[in-house]
Amino acid sequence: MASGFFAILDDVAALLDDVAAMSKIATKKTAGILGDDLAVNAEKASGFVSKRELPVLWAISKGSLLNKIIILPIAFLLSAFLPWAVTVILILGGLYLAYEGAEKIYEFFVPHEHAELPEDLEPPTKEEILAMEKTKIKSAIVTDFILSIEIVIIALGTVLNEPLSKQILVVSVVALLATVGVYGIVALIVRMDEFGLRLINLNDRDNSISDVIGKFFVNALPKVIKALTVIGTIALLLVSGGIFVHNLDFLHDIFPGIPGIIVEFFVGLIAGLIVLLLYRGVREIFKKG
Repeated sequence: MASGFFAILDDVAALLDDVAAMSKIATKKTAGILGDDLAVNAEKASGFVSKRELPVLWAISKGSLLNKIIILPIAFLLSAFLPWAVTVILILGGLYLAYEGAEKIYEFFVPHEHAELPEDLEPPTKEEILAMEKTKIKSAIVTDFILSIEIVIIALGTVLNEPLSKQILVVSVVALLATVGVYGIVALIVRMDEFGLRLINLNDRDNSISDVIGKFFVNALPKVIKALTVIGTIALLLVSGGIFVHNLDFLHDIFPGIPGIIVEFFVGLIAGLIVLLLYRGVREIFKKG
């Protein structure tokens, strides 16, 4: 009886060791997409009123966890019974990410008219602010959903030859680490200014070490957010381009003499511009109709 119990413990320990080792490998494989995920979601999660930043981030984090809960079982089923569908879903997600990246570039370079605001315009009500927050949260969760698919599929690809139990454990660990790690870092970034203010108010002396460090964080936040906006746009195009290059045979080694990252960026940009033009064209047709 006792020997059987200890044998079970040995099996569990061996399984956990295998899962830990494979999770480490899978995490390394997804490191690039996790970096892109961080940049994209940090840009998406910025721009809120200070006291609303953490509640908004918590809402996005819960949405991200729900995304993983939805994606994981579907990914396991598709991998087992309809492997071709995984590629189709990846490409559709890539088109959406490419469209988002191209739209940001288009809005930056192409001047567009803004409606003139009346002088007696009243500030938005609490309900209107919450409605705008919900819209941005929804957009962030949709983008997270697509990036989560890529993370899950890449992690799954590292353990496809393993038993289903190990696949479930390894990919689930990577998915959980992706959510906790990414949004934990995003929370630190968007709270830089609050941390800086606390350091500045730590004592009454001027130009103390805490003042210098605090002012650095306060002044750095706008620059970090602006940089993340640019990095997030580039990341959208890189992720989408990578999806196309790695999953469409005719794009494999299309320009062998050019670094892969450059090829992926321009493939994502071209695909995004095509989707953007098609979307705007269809929208204009419906407007005229």
